[in-house]
Amino acid sequence: MATTIFSASSMPSACSRARRKRTARLNRIALVLAFALLAGCDRGNTQAQRGDQRKIWEDFSGEKAFAHVQAMVDLGPRPPGSEAIEKTRAYLIKQLENGGWKVERQNFSEETPRGKVQFVNLLATFGAPSAPSFLACSHYDTKTFDNARFVGANDAGSSTGVLLELARVLALRPELASKVELVFFDGEEAYEAFTDTDGLFGSRYFAKQLVAQDKAKLFRGGILFDMVGDKSLTITLPPDSPPELASGIFASSDALKLRKHFTYFDSDITDDHTPLNEIGIPVIDLIDFDYPPWHTPADTIDKLSAESLRITGAVAAYYLAELAFK
Repeated sequence: MATTIFSASSMPSACSRARRKRTARLNRIALVLAFALLAGCDRGNTQAQRGDQRKIWEDFSGEKAFAHVQAMVDLGPRPPGSEAIEKTRAYLIKQLENGGWKVERQNFSEETPRGKVQFVNLLATFGAPSAPSFLACSHYDTKTFDNARFVGANDAGSSTGVLLELARVLALRPELASKVELVFFDGEEAYEAFTDTDGLFGSRYFAKQLVAQDKAKLFRGGILFDMVGDKSLTITLPPDSPPELASGIFASSDALKLRKHFTYFDSDITDDHTPLNEIGIPVIDLIDFDYPPWHTPADTIDKLSAESLRITGAVAAYYLAELAFK
């Protein structure tokens, strides 16, 4: 039988080879893990980029907006101070908070031709605390009638439904959503006639607070929605609309091949954009003022279409995503 004799000098050499093999194996494992980590980061960055580039105007659903309008109409007339408008507020807040928006109630009271009335604006912001620089607005109250049941499907159910759906699609692009403040005005409707002390209660109060807090200069512009659900939709921009905003809305409608639904009205329109323009915030009013059932009991859900809501919302979403912050 042969006997193998290991010399003292051969032992370290064998150990060194073993250590080198283990080191090489560990290096390969580390390299594989590093590549995996980089790939994961690349996938994360790609997904974030896709989110930033998402075409939210294609995600805007007229059917979802219409469902919101139906839910509000089902509550009945919603004049300021009523039980129905408080239920409407609860509905709006729930929808917004479920979508990741933070909602603030702006409570105030004003003297009206019917005495002192309590009003509540709803202000919604998205994401980490920041300073939004663009407004998207609608009123959600209905006009007060003593002898008629006015549910305001178009005025202002349609615009509120569009703004809720816009909130949903904006949340798909969080960075964009953080730049927009959503405002739901109470008390837009006049009790008798629009004057400095009747009508536009919510927007006038909101504007005054911006001035008092020196915040008006933070906003580069805004969009107001009002009566945007008519089946035969033609958005009639006020002739004194801020030119840059009007140009952007027309360009957005052109890009989506919806230009035929947008034109100018033949006279000025008093609406919630008015107090905001007066304090230096350029706000455009997207409104279809050619609507025969306006301020009549015939303003009901059957006069509206989901497609009209989609047209309005898609154009606004395109403008916000592609043009508003360029």
